[in-house]
Amino acid sequence: MLVCQCNMITSKEIEDIVLDLLRADPWQLVVPAKVYSELNRRAKCSGCVPNVVDIIVRVTENYHSQQALETGDVVSLPSGLDKLKKQQSGVRRERRSTSHRAA
Repeated sequence: MLVCQCNMITSKEIEDIVLDLLRADPWQLVVPAKVYSELNRRAKCSGCVPNVVDIIVRVTENYHSQQALETGDVVSLPSGLDKLKKQQSGVRRERRSTSHRAA
């Protein structure tokens, strides 16, 4: 499907570029400017940028869901935070006593 009529860029080209960028660094932030840079083009009228963003989001979600660990290895955010709070409870973060705080 043709995404950018100004530059004649197809959705397949964008998907391939996003996958290449994610393979190089899976946790990088892929933005339309980076995609256009990899294609050696620039957004002329910028009418296609929302569609490019949708493609980037879709491809990134699919990539990370395929690379995801087994469900037993994934730690949910609330349980991970509770575990950290329990580990750090009682640890003094400042050298002053609590009665000496200015705020």
